[in-house]
Amino acid sequence: MEDLAYRYALMNAVKHKGKASPGAVMGAIMSNEPELRKRAGEVKAAVEAAVERVNSMKPAEQKDEMDRLGLQIRERKQKKRKGLRDLPDAGEEVVLRFAPNPSGPLHIGHARAAILNHEYARKYGGRLILRIEDTDPRRVDPEAYRMIPEDLEWLGVDWDETVIQSDRMETYYEYTGKLIEKGGAYVCTCTPEEFRELKNRGEACRCRDLGVKENLNRWHEMFEMPEGSAVVRVKTDLEHPNPAIRDWVAMRIVEAEHPRTGSEYRVYPMMNFSVAVDDHLLGVTHVLRGKDHLANSEKQEYLYKHLGWEPPVFIHYGRLKMEDIALSTSGARKGIEEGLYSGWDDPRLGTLRAVARRGIRPEALRKLMIEIGVKIADSTMSWKKIHGLNRTILEGTARRYFFAAEPVKLEIKGLPGPVMVERPLHPDHPEMGNRVLELTWEVYLPGEDLKEGPLRLIDAVNVIYEDGELRYHSEGIHEARELGASMIHWVPADSAIEAGVVMPDASLLSGVIEADASVLEVDDVVQLERFGFARLDSLDDGMIFYYAHR
Repeated sequence: MEDLAYRYALMNAVKHKGKASPGAVMGAIMSNEPELRKRAGEVKAAVEAAVERVNSMKPAEQKDEMDRLGLQIRERKQKKRKGLRDLPDAGEEVVLRFAPNPSGPLHIGHARAAILNHEYARKYGGRLILRIEDTDPRRVDPEAYRMIPEDLEWLGVDWDETVIQSDRMETYYEYTGKLIEKGGAYVCTCTPEEFRELKNRGEACRCRDLGVKENLNRWHEMFEMPEGSAVVRVKTDLEHPNPAIRDWVAMRIVEAEHPRTGSEYRVYPMMNFSVAVDDHLLGVTHVLRGKDHLANSEKQEYLYKHLGWEPPVFIHYGRLKMEDIALSTSGARKGIEEGLYSGWDDPRLGTLRAVARRGIRPEALRKLMIEIGVKIADSTMSWKKIHGLNRTILEGTARRYFFAAEPVKLEIKGLPGPVMVERPLHPDHPEMGNRVLELTWEVYLPGEDLKEGPLRLIDAVNVIYEDGELRYHSEGIHEARELGASMIHWVPADSAIEAGVVMPDASLLSGVIEADASVLEVDDVVQLERFGFARLDSLDDGMIFYYAHR
């Protein structure tokens, strides 16, 4: 909280000629960090201390500090900006990276980072690296090495190079040795409890001042030591206001089989170490990530300083909150193992596989993520917004068909004879052609829409439904209006095809669809008239669709 208040105070001071206002800083935090509103008292105390500290600095010092922390002031615009804002300090070559942990397939939250990095790479004619960060063997799903590239391809994200961190272990070992030699790291054998107490008091542990030679000996011995007995720590400011940044762990011992390397390695880098080393060696110029990584950026800057490297430009954006969606990979995995979910593409999940199976187009997600952009304020994403963007895409291309859910089969008593109905496959695209329905004496009507009284079978005839029977009344639309008939879609019984629709809650809704739908192929997305958009998922046992939205 102190660190956060300090950052907001800096931005407010630079924006207002060197003097931060406690009220303005407090208001900005309460607006952009809603989870802290219940802790207003603590925030107020942190803000007052931060403002006093910042206002004691000269304006030039404030600006230098903002640059060091990678902070930017969002200028108020008269006109709404279209597209992504420019990258700061974009030189001749821009290199970005998308770096997922292979604990499972990608979900909608990953889509934001993947799309933003891809869009910026395209905007600047730069390079995008896909980096699989698999240095925690206990969190690796072997299938993720296949699923992640597949998900990115569906999303329309292409990349220039693939890097897998478990292939780079010797590189991490090399730079650990260099860091120790430069006096920027040490091997710590204190227990976690011992170190935590000292760290919270801002005191050095007994291992910190050991010489380079002793630390190098310890480093080599770590490869034979049991798990938990030693770690490599990066030296930082022991009086840093955020205790989590003080002498953070770079390497640790993990006694677990790795899906790719087996038991070849026992000492693995922590994320902040491997990420910083790779970003430098791979030439990454800009790092886009959530503001929950603000402290990690500071940690990594210590490593850059020790090794004499120039850090990349860090750009942090707000959290993306999701409504009514399961994004937790561990939670989804548990649900799959327990049989609650059918798999990673279960419609109740927020994985890209589940989204794609429901007929959501990747273009809709791309448009949404670009709209949200890289602003520091948190954003909330709803299904309603996704459906609206997706509807705009599908409405121009999806063919139309009649579908009767939970159908009731009825005989039309008194029907003079068969009625041929020709309807366009798309009302705005006559070039797509028509489909033909022949109404005979038996018809399927959707059970939910079937109510007693006059009904208009769309484009066909008018009927009266009473006491469970259907009776012919007339043919014209004028008579239907005079009767006050309700419009209802229908499927000829003698040519109907059995069809089911898997709904967003994973329930299966049985029904029938008109015969012209027999030309459809798996992955086609259609509009089931007066029901909603749906994607054809299977033809193995009748036609099975996955419901998208209305």
